[in-house]
Amino acid sequence: MYEYDKKLVKNAQTLRKSMTKEERKLWFQFLKRLPITVHRQHNIGEYIVDFYIAKYKTVIEIDGLQHGEEKHAQADKKRDETLSRLGIRVLRYTNKDVNEIFNAVAEDILKRLGLSVMDLKDE
Repeated sequence: MYEYDKKLVKNAQTLRKSMTKEERKLWFQFLKRLPITVHRQHNIGEYIVDFYIAKYKTVIEIDGLQHGEEKHAQADKKRDETLSRLGIRVLRYTNKDVNEIFNAVAEDILKRLGLSVMDLKDE
């Protein structure tokens, strides 16, 4: 368990209730079926990550168009470096990836976690 900014808890709860369309798609169509616990909008340090898998120390981020802007790219880099120092791996996918190559995103996540389609729970 990592320390986190307790002032962010309310914001994380709000984000959980208002996930983006792409976050909902990844959650309901794939991540919920993993045979491990996946936390949504999870607090780590000064950040709220989209999805966190503690067993594998892995964060999954779904990036919207704004993440292509220099300001956001720099913030993402700093965030990834901070999480990396905690021993956490960050997997980043874009909204476009989730919308257009969903199966490839799911396969990539499975591969990086050392899991297979056979490990998924029935819907």
